[in-house]
Amino acid sequence: MFTTGAESLLLQAREIRDEELGKLCTRVCALLRKEDWGPDALDALRRLFLIVSATKYSRRLEKPCVALLQTTLCSPTCPEQLQLLCAAVLREMSPSDSLSLSCDHIQNTRQLGLVASVLLAQGDQQQVRSLGQRVLKVLESRQPEGPSLRHLLPVVSKVTSLAPDALHEEQTRALSKRLGDWLRYASVQQGVAHSSGGFFSTPRARQLGPVTEVDGAVATDFFTVLSTGQRFTEDQWLNVQAFSMLRAWLLDSEPGGSGAPDADDKSELEGSTRSVLSATSTASHLLPPQEWLREKAFEYCQRLLEQSNRRALRKADSDLQKACLVEAVLVLDVLCRQDPSFLYRTLSCLKALHTRLRGDPAWVRALLPVAQFFLHHGEAAAVDAEAVYQHLFTRIPAEHFHSPMLAFEFVQFCRDSLPLFGRNLGVLRTSFPNLFKFLAWNSPPLTSDFVALLPSLVDAGTAVEMLHLLLDLPCLTAALDLQLRSLQAASERPPWDVSIRAPGCLEAFRDSQAQGLFQHLLRAQASGTVERLTPLYRLLQPLAGCARVVQCAEAVPTLLWAFFSAVTQIADGALASELALLLLERSDSLYQAPGYEAGVHRVLSSQFPALCKLHPPLVVEHAKELLEFVGGPRGGGHVLTSVVWAIGEYLSVSWDRRCTVEQINNFFEALEALLFEVTQSRPSTTLPKCPPQVITVLMTTLTKLASRSQDLIPRVSLLLSKMRSLAQSPARGSMPGEEDAGAVRTRATELLNLLKMPSVAQFVFTPSVEVSEPRYHRDTNTALPLVLRTVSRLVEREAGLLPG
Repeated sequence: MFTTGAESLLLQAREIRDEELGKLCTRVCALLRKEDWGPDALDALRRLFLIVSATKYSRRLEKPCVALLQTTLCSPTCPEQLQLLCAAVLREMSPSDSLSLSCDHIQNTRQLGLVASVLLAQGDQQQVRSLGQRVLKVLESRQPEGPSLRHLLPVVSKVTSLAPDALHEEQTRALSKRLGDWLRYASVQQGVAHSSGGFFSTPRARQLGPVTEVDGAVATDFFTVLSTGQRFTEDQWLNVQAFSMLRAWLLDSEPGGSGAPDADDKSELEGSTRSVLSATSTASHLLPPQEWLREKAFEYCQRLLEQSNRRALRKADSDLQKACLVEAVLVLDVLCRQDPSFLYRTLSCLKALHTRLRGDPAWVRALLPVAQFFLHHGEAAAVDAEAVYQHLFTRIPAEHFHSPMLAFEFVQFCRDSLPLFGRNLGVLRTSFPNLFKFLAWNSPPLTSDFVALLPSLVDAGTAVEMLHLLLDLPCLTAALDLQLRSLQAASERPPWDVSIRAPGCLEAFRDSQAQGLFQHLLRAQASGTVERLTPLYRLLQPLAGCARVVQCAEAVPTLLWAFFSAVTQIADGALASELALLLLERSDSLYQAPGYEAGVHRVLSSQFPALCKLHPPLVVEHAKELLEFVGGPRGGGHVLTSVVWAIGEYLSVSWDRRCTVEQINNFFEALEALLFEVTQSRPSTTLPKCPPQVITVLMTTLTKLASRSQDLIPRVSLLLSKMRSLAQSPARGSMPGEEDAGAVRTRATELLNLLKMPSVAQFVFTPSVEVSEPRYHRDTNTALPLVLRTVSRLVEREAGLLPG
C-alpha cells in the first residue's frame, strides 16, 4: 500500500508529457556534462527515475541523455549514489537498442555489479554468457586483500538462472567449492570498527568481540545469517549472500537439471549406506565440489533450525528467523531430492520442527514448506504425513484467513502441490470450505488462483455442497467479518465500524438460535449436508455494503463459470439433475449484496440449458419442480428465460420416451398463463416492465409444445394473433418500447406462418437426432433458428398455395 503522498507523486509522474520529459533530459545532460555531481544532479536523476518507472510502457529518452547516463555509470570518479540512479534509469529502459555498455575493462566490483544489472535487464543470451565469464574471471583472480565480491555473487546467481549453460563445468565446480567454504568457515568475530578516537588521539581500530545469537548469547558455533553483531567482515557478508543464492544455485548447477534426483534408481539400503559414508567424510575436503557444497549446505540448514528455536530480542530478528527457517526447509527439500542420503538425516529434525511449529501461531507460514517436504518425501521414507495435511487444512485457514500473505502462499502451495497429493487429494477436496475462507476474505487477488484450482477441487461427491457455498460466498465474507469483530472490544473498534451502528449483527452472532447456521457456514470441512441460510441473510444484511463483501460478490460470477466448466466434465445424469434443481432453488435465494443477484443470474441462466443438454431427460423427470418454478414468484428474467427455453427444447418424446401429452398440456397451460400475466399486467415497482426476450421465448416455447400436441395449434394460433395485435396497439400495457414491440410482432408473425404447415412446424421445432446433430445453426434464448426465418419467408411468398 502506498501512502497518499507517494500515490500523488506517482500520479504526477504518469501525467508528465514528452515535452516536459525532454526538458528534464536536457537539464540532466547539462549537469552530467559538467560533471556537476552535487545535490542538483541527484535530485534531477531521482525525478527522471520516478518518471520512467511510474508507467508500464517504456519512456523514450533522447540519445545524448542515454549516452551520458552510460558514461556516468562507467566513470571511476562518479559518486556511488549517482551511479545507482543511472543504472536504475537504464534498467527501466531495457531492453533497448540504444545501450552500448561493456564490462570488459571495469575493475571495481561495485561498479561491475551495477553495469551487469543493466546488461542482464537487456536479456540478450549471448551477452549474459559473456557477462558470466567476465564475472567468473574476477572471482577467480581476486586476492584476499582485493576488492569486495559482495557485488558479484547476485550477478552470478542471475546469470545461471537466465542461462544455465553460461558457466563451464570446471567453473561450476570451483564456485560450488567456494560457496561451501563461505557457508561453513566465515569468521565468528565481529568486524573492526574504525574510530578517530577524538581530537587528542590518532585513528585506531577497535575489536568488537565475537558475534552473538539472536537471544544475545555469544555464538559458540559457526557464523550464519542469523548471527548478530554491530559490524560484519567481508567473509561474513559473503556467507549471507551465499545462503541467499544457495537454493537457486543447487537447482541450476545440478547436472540432471532443475533439482532432479540423481539417485532415483538407488535402493533404500544403498541410500542408508551412503548417508553413513557421507557423515564420516564430512571433515575432509576429499568430497567432489558439488557434494562438498551439499554437505555444508546441510550443516548450515541444521544450524539455522537450531537458531530458529531461540527467543529473539528484537522483532526484526524474529521476522528474520521465520524467513530463514522457511528457506532452510526449502533447501533441505532440494538436498533430499538431489541426494536421498540426506533424507534419513533430515526426517527426525523436521518431525520435531513440525511438532514445535504447529503449537505456535506466530510460525504458521513456516508450516507450508514443512508440509511440502513431507509431500515430496513422506512416501519414500515410509512416513504417514496425513496428520500434517489434516492440521494444515483444518486449522490454518480457519484461524488465519485474514492474513493476506499467508493466504497467497497457502493457495500457491495447493496449486504447486497438486501433482504430489496422490491419495491425499481427498483431504484437499473435503477441506474446500476452509480454503474458501481465504477466497472470501481476499477475493480480488486470489480469484485467478482459485479459477485454476477449482477443477482439482470439484468431484461428484462435493459438487452440490460446493455450489451452495460459492453462491453464499459474500455471506461467508460477512460472517468472517463479524467473527473478527466479535473478538474485539467495542472500544477497540473504529467509529465507522458497521457493527457499532448495527449491534444486532454481533448479538445475532452470539445468539444460540443462530449459532447452528453460523457454524455450518463457517465449517472447516465438507459436511455432506446443506442448510438454508435465509435467516442469516437477514441478520447479516447490514454488512452487505462493506467493501470486502462487495468485492467478493463481484468475484463470484467468474468463480461460477470456472465451477460449471469443471463440473460438466465429470457430471453424470443424476448430478446434472441435482445441480439443475439447485439452480432453480437458489435463483431467488441469494444474499442481497449490491449487484450480486444480477451477476449470478446471468451465469445461472446460461448454465441451466447446459445441464439440460448434458442430461435431457431431466425436464421430464422434474416436470413438477419446473411447473412450480414457472408458476411461482420470480425475480429477474434471465433464469426464467433459460428455463422456458429448456422446456420447449427438451420436453419431447425424441429426448425422453416417458414424455406424455398430459405433461405437454400442463406445461402449455402454465406458460400460457405466464405469458398472459407478463403482457397484460401494468408495470409497477413490484412488477417491472417485462423484457422482450421473455415474451419471445414464451411464444416460441408455446408454439413448440403445440407442434408436439397438435390439438393445441388452434389455441396457440389465437394466442399469437392476440400478441401481434397487442404489440401493434398504442396501449401495450407492460409491453416494451416500439423497437422491442416490433421484435415481438415479427416473432408472432413467423410462428403463425409456420403453424399453417403443422408437419413443417414439427420438423423445425422438434428435429430428429440425425438432423439436429450436428446443427448448422443453434437456437438461443432470444431468437429462432435461421431455418425458421427461411421457412417463414417461403410461406409468405407462397401463401396463396397453402390450404386454409
